[in-house]
Amino acid sequence: MTADASYTHGHHGSVLSSHQWRTVENSAAYLIDHLRPGLSVLDVGCGPGTITAGFARRVAPGPVTGADAAEAVLDEARRSTEGLDNVAFTVADVHALRFADDTFDIVHAHQVLQHVADPVLALREMRRVAKPGGIVAARDADFGSMAWYPDPPGMDSWLPVYYKVARGNGGEPDGGRRLVSWARAAGFTDVTASASSWCFSTPREREWWSESWGGRLRDSSVADKAVAGGHATREELRRFYEGWKAWAAAEDGWYSVTHGEIICRA
Repeated sequence: MTADASYTHGHHGSVLSSHQWRTVENSAAYLIDHLRPGLSVLDVGCGPGTITAGFARRVAPGPVTGADAAEAVLDEARRSTEGLDNVAFTVADVHALRFADDTFDIVHAHQVLQHVADPVLALREMRRVAKPGGIVAARDADFGSMAWYPDPPGMDSWLPVYYKVARGNGGEPDGGRRLVSWARAAGFTDVTASASSWCFSTPREREWWSESWGGRLRDSSVADKAVAGGHATREELRRFYEGWKAWAAAEDGWYSVTHGEIICRA
């Protein structure tokens, strides 16, 4: 995503609640074995900085830089990393990173490539700023692999609308399955692929996840883009929200989000 592009989800509270929940442990576990004290890390698309903070603790005293296209969210990132003296934040465009060649030991992006205009160019830029022998790592959800039960009215039709909104904004919701392909197109030959998932099934998890996703479908920029693009009416979006809440209320409710992951050697 360029610095002047519009992030599909925006930064409504329903969206940030999901971003703020993310940690190295639940969202970048595939990278943990590569994190060592003294390494330098660039966290592209850092959002509110909760994963960035985890990197900073694990590689200290190594420097960590969080970069995001949205200036406003970096204020939240700075709050998330208070007390950590090896972190800095900057506004950056992943298609044209403002760093010199061969700068970082690890360049990481979580849930970024599915949203950008040119994921191959983004990976090339991430490779450019990684040191020779360094790591470029990415993890993205794959919406086509999401599964849930039960499927009350309203939950049956939100996903096609989301596909239209995301692709209309230049993204690819099935980015997880494309990561290896994008990496090879970007020139990487040493690519290790994996997959992992989030699962939400307890009453507390279901309530939180339904409010995050049902809320953004009703109230965030996802909703605004759906209406502006003629993909759904406000009434249909309210129906989606009600479907998510009905799913959350089901005692046997279960939801899985599958992610693709890549570790590439620069």
